[in-house]
Amino acid sequence: MTRFRLLLVAAITISSAVAAIAYHASVPATASADPASTGSVSPAGQMLEPRSGHTATLLPDGRVLIVGGMRRNQDFYKSAELYDPATGKFQPTGEMSIGRVGQIAVLLPTGKVLVAGGWVGNGGTDSAELYDPATGKFTLISKMNSRRGRPSATLLASGDVLIAGGEREDNESLASAEVFHVKTLSFQPTGSMHHARVSHTATLLHDGRVLIAGGYSGDVTSSAEIYDPKTDTFTETSSMGIARCKHTAGLLPDGRVLIAGGSDNRGWEGNLASAEIYDPHAGKFTAAASMNDSRFKLPDEAVELASGKLLIAGGSKDVEVFDPIAGKFLVAAGQMNDACHYMTETKLKDGRVLLAGGYPNDDQATAQTWIYRP
Repeated sequence: MTRFRLLLVAAITISSAVAAIAYHASVPATASADPASTGSVSPAGQMLEPRSGHTATLLPDGRVLIVGGMRRNQDFYKSAELYDPATGKFQPTGEMSIGRVGQIAVLLPTGKVLVAGGWVGNGGTDSAELYDPATGKFTLISKMNSRRGRPSATLLASGDVLIAGGEREDNESLASAEVFHVKTLSFQPTGSMHHARVSHTATLLHDGRVLIAGGYSGDVTSSAEIYDPKTDTFTETSSMGIARCKHTAGLLPDGRVLIAGGSDNRGWEGNLASAEIYDPHAGKFTAAASMNDSRFKLPDEAVELASGKLLIAGGSKDVEVFDPIAGKFLVAAGQMNDACHYMTETKLKDGRVLLAGGYPNDDQATAQTWIYRP
């Protein structure tokens, strides 16, 4: 498994969803391009810089903060920019102290944004900073307890942030986790996961616990575990039906969690169209209908729309919507102009979704953005 910084190597994506198709043969996907039920995708403006592996965070005033990422291998950004949905324009804002890619960014209850970790140069970083929308500036704060490239980050009900896993160095995944305390602006170690993992997903459940699923540490894993903030411990739960990393996860209105896409140990040649649903009451995963296209290197979180459907973008030209009532994926009208990997998707206050950046099957990120309209 190559590091994120090496993943912009030119490649031809060979879809390998044969196993997933067999796994879900009893629940085939159904395509649709009816905007009335699936919404539509159309091109929007361009960011100030082409970015992949960046973060995009909705601010309290409705603007979107876009931070870091890379143009190509080892060309990492310190810069950040703001998207104003009222004008559709991007403008520069303050710079971070270092260029980073694969970092976390979380809007805190204070209205500031925590940016931490990511890859810098040849390894992960423990650096953390806060962005203040009022001043447009980043300020360094205390460091994390471990250097982490592409960890997961989850805003807990308390307002604190769980940061789990990631890579310290190439192929050195972490099982450790820590909690950022918003009141003290400090990081405190918490219980370790049962499995080291990077490129996993972390989903806040309705009861305040966190589902950690998939990822890799040498091999891609199907394992999953639950973090309980009341006890600061991780407990193993049932495994997924398919091992996957670089997938997406989204919370459904009824409290279940959809896991979709990703790849197996074959990387580019092991893209998955399969999906499954975790029931926190039963503690089990069950097969769901497959997506209409195999895809990986997805945003960590699928966007929940006002309708309760989940939006999944990236890794394919098509944007898909999962309908939990029908139990199937539908293809939105319109397309992106390429299969953008490690793009971002951000739900705006008016219900539209900003899709930004990523890279196609070459070594150059894009500055292009799109708007999804439900």
